[in-house]
Amino acid sequence: MSVRVHVSGAAAVAVDTHVPQLVDDLVASSITGLDPVLWGAEAEAEASKRLGWTEAVSVSRPLVAEIAALRDDLVAKGVNHVVLAGMGGSSLAPEVITRTAGVELTVLDSTAPTQVEAALNDRLATSVLVVSSKSGSTVETDSQLRIYEQAFRDSGIDPAERIVVVTDPGSPLEASAREAGYRVFLADPNVGGRYSALTAFGLVPSGLAGADLGELLDEAEAIELYLATDDADNPGLILGAAIAGTTPLKNKLGIVSDGTHIVGFADWAEQLIAESTGKIGRGLLPVVLDTASPELAEGLDDLQVVRLVKEADQFHLLPAHRHEGEILVSGSLGGLLLTWEYAVAVAGHLLGINPFDQPDVESAKVATRGLLDARPEPEAPVFTDGGIEVRGTASVLAGVDTIASAVAALVAETPGDGYVSIQAYVDRLALPQLAELRDAVAAKVDRPVTFGWGPRFLHSTGQFHKGGPAVGTFLQITENAPSDLAVPGRPFTLGQLIQAQAAGDASVLEQHGRPVLRLNLTDRAEVSRLFDAIT
Repeated sequence: MSVRVHVSGAAAVAVDTHVPQLVDDLVASSITGLDPVLWGAEAEAEASKRLGWTEAVSVSRPLVAEIAALRDDLVAKGVNHVVLAGMGGSSLAPEVITRTAGVELTVLDSTAPTQVEAALNDRLATSVLVVSSKSGSTVETDSQLRIYEQAFRDSGIDPAERIVVVTDPGSPLEASAREAGYRVFLADPNVGGRYSALTAFGLVPSGLAGADLGELLDEAEAIELYLATDDADNPGLILGAAIAGTTPLKNKLGIVSDGTHIVGFADWAEQLIAESTGKIGRGLLPVVLDTASPELAEGLDDLQVVRLVKEADQFHLLPAHRHEGEILVSGSLGGLLLTWEYAVAVAGHLLGINPFDQPDVESAKVATRGLLDARPEPEAPVFTDGGIEVRGTASVLAGVDTIASAVAALVAETPGDGYVSIQAYVDRLALPQLAELRDAVAAKVDRPVTFGWGPRFLHSTGQFHKGGPAVGTFLQITENAPSDLAVPGRPFTLGQLIQAQAAGDASVLEQHGRPVLRLNLTDRAEVSRLFDAIT
């Protein structure tokens, strides 16, 4: 079997408790048989059109040769730099596929103007832009497409020779792309974005970048039969029960990569788990933990560690087992992608939620559109500490006048079963050190802390923040970018867009009663002040 799952402790009890019933209820074969009733009557309409991912391997096989032919044609013309404009599942799956394969792909899943500008200035003459949007109306990808179209024209390049589109049949993007003469790949409309790793959304950019798509699909095919079988050894049933069947529920999942050859898998799994399960006040919160800091998971009764390892089946044979209570998972990339999709569908069944919708993602988009349309004057900061403007909910900022005291107030509002979410709406190429804030805050709060780059996380953990258990507190970091980019044909710039996305999401979180602290860097040099205040 190409995927192995080893469980112990509470996870093992969950497997022993739930897997026999899952087998008796024919859950695995029902998923494969496209049966939408597993998630309840309210979910049936959505589930009936969202199970196409179970057939992705066979449906996607014909794409392999088509993508390879396009890559050969582009390379023959000297076009060898692939840029992907996509958000959520449209970008995270290609990112893990290409990083694991060791091939270059520039992932453009940001509206930070200087980050987009850096991509534009990187080998534009030899670049092809892949625009991936299931709905065909995603504001981030639409803005990036417009900017690249203009940049190609200004450089004397016909955009029709350099733009490839991946979208659903009948989307607005399909119509406009065909009118413009772009190469169009149509994805399976019966697959949701976060389950689309093995469809055109995952394969087109990865294949154009040089990943071996045949091998990836072979890896997934090797596990297909096991995942479809109603058997106690089915890794999808085991993993689904382990992550969603503990009593009491360990609803925080600390995902640690440890010795596996797969690069960035936890980030892909994070969006699959959070967006699929975080709704109606329930859900599983994934917390990506790097190998340097797994100790942050210790001593937290509601956190279950999932460790991605090289050989999970060997760990229980060690004389001194160092990972008691953890879920150990190993396997090939293609096998793991499909196994986790099954497992999360099983988790939704156990949790009593619909794993295929995302009702709270749209709320932040609506708030963003409202701010872009109205373009109000920026909200005045409650106070300024050096070059950092401080805003936030009244409960966090009452009686404080420094960043340090504001962060302390936010930490104090984090409940005993809660978590802190750090959200950085900045150019992550210019300020990568902000990711280190996760460990610094975790040391203060002694609770799980997540970190997300905005607006990317809005398409993944953003659903959990609003729809999951109301136990999160939120630290939002924005910046005044040193330069801006106009969006051709739109009445806003990228700088205005990313600030509207941050403010819009903060307003929705506040409407849901979530404590929010918003810190705006008026200059990037202020990042040192930010670290000093927190550490």
